[in-house]
Amino acid sequence: MSHSRQQFGPGAMVAAAFIGPGTVTTATLAGGNFGFTLLWAVVFSVIATLVLQEMTCRLGVIGKLGLGDAIVQKTQKSGLYIPVAVLVICAIFIGSAAYEAGNITGAAVGLPAVSFMGINLWGVFIGLFAFVLLASEKFYLIERVLIGLVICMALVFASTAFMVAPPITDILKGLITPSIPKNGALVVVGLIGTTVVPYNLFLHASTLKRHVTQGVTLTDARRDITISVIGGGLITLCIVITAAATLHGAGTPVTSLKDLAPTLAPLLGDSSSVFLAAGFLAAGFSSAITAPLAAGYAVTEIVELRSEWKDRIFSWTWKCVVVIGILFASLSVKPLQLILLAQIANGALLPIIAIFILWVSNDKTLLGEHSNNSAHNLLGCLVVGITLVLGSRSILLAVGWL
Repeated sequence: MSHSRQQFGPGAMVAAAFIGPGTVTTATLAGGNFGFTLLWAVVFSVIATLVLQEMTCRLGVIGKLGLGDAIVQKTQKSGLYIPVAVLVICAIFIGSAAYEAGNITGAAVGLPAVSFMGINLWGVFIGLFAFVLLASEKFYLIERVLIGLVICMALVFASTAFMVAPPITDILKGLITPSIPKNGALVVVGLIGTTVVPYNLFLHASTLKRHVTQGVTLTDARRDITISVIGGGLITLCIVITAAATLHGAGTPVTSLKDLAPTLAPLLGDSSSVFLAAGFLAAGFSSAITAPLAAGYAVTEIVELRSEWKDRIFSWTWKCVVVIGILFASLSVKPLQLILLAQIANGALLPIIAIFILWVSNDKTLLGEHSNNSAHNLLGCLVVGITLVLGSRSILLAVGWL
């Protein structure tokens, strides 16, 4: 494979992972219910993601470690290893399994209902397709598929946003004027929380560790993640802008992406539903591939195993995540208790992982001249502070205290 093709892939996986049904729905709610007011939250989420993922770039390329590897290395001789390992496994595995059901279900949202004896056949087909692709173990093929899906999402949502001709001044105001309208705090948390995703940090570093053996440099990795995350952020912005231009002010609360289709009919005609179905299918399927991979990498790296067991555990982990997702999605069951536990675990995990990445990125014995400088630490501390607030709020919301 040529060096130019090796440069891109890990970053696209990150973008494909966070642009899932949850992000698409949250962005629609943000624009439909609050207009252009919350565009700044998308910008912040992109910056925060870039800050953390750039650190995982250096960890994967320079340190040649996955995030799980680094956690083991730094905590193995202390009393922190066991509690951190348990939290990571709980948050990443259970969270990935819970969200996998949502990814598979979300991918089929715009498709005609097809069921047999109460079983959602689309959930089975989409889940099995993801299973087969992952089972091929052709990771460069998977990355190419994900790049294609991200491009598909970009074309769908960008063209839709362009067609609705939104007011530029309102967009600019929303981008540069941070404000939280009444009842908008939860949506802000959602926009940021669906972009700054803990399992992406494991996925990115582990994937880069593999790419380094193919000659990928730190410059390549930084370019890849920057283009990919900004591209993913632009997709989210386009969804918010489209929803704001077509739904805000209609007097009816917006509850899902489906609410967009009727408003786009004057512009797109009968193809409006097709446009949105294609976008949701790409978003759901891309996340349905990346969530199991992230779980596999995290569990395999953080549990101390003999080398001959690592591949088996990796395979068993991602397969369990996909099967659980197919089971819940095909039966149209909402895994509420599983998602509740995932929210609590991920809410606790995000600030811990952010602090850990900041700590590791200052390790000169590991990263040498590529360890954090003052600017890295300043931005990192800001992101850690925000993730602490978000993590605390996520836990409080999950247990019903907010």
